[in-house]
Amino acid sequence: MKNLVVTEEIWKEGNMYTAYCPELDVASCGRGIEEARKNLLEVIEIQLEEAAKLGTLRAFLEDAGYDLTISQPTLQLDKQVVAFNQRTVPLGDL
Repeated sequence: MKNLVVTEEIWKEGNMYTAYCPELDVASCGRGIEEARKNLLEVIEIQLEEAAKLGTLRAFLEDAGYDLTISQPTLQLDKQVVAFNQRTVPLGDL
């Protein structure tokens, strides 16, 4: 069995939290951070299970950028988040 390394981004939106996985382009939400994280993991597991059932898991992971030819037990992308910042960008006149 292989493992998959993914990124988990969490935002607070009003009184809810949104959890997002950019590699797989899936998201979920919850009333708290832990609930949002738990729900995101569930969505990821369902997405992977359904892709496997459809016979599209290999293509799905390759499209996400994973190299399935490596023999290591853990698959991860060749990129890592090293900084996460908010910036203000001028829009000009709207």
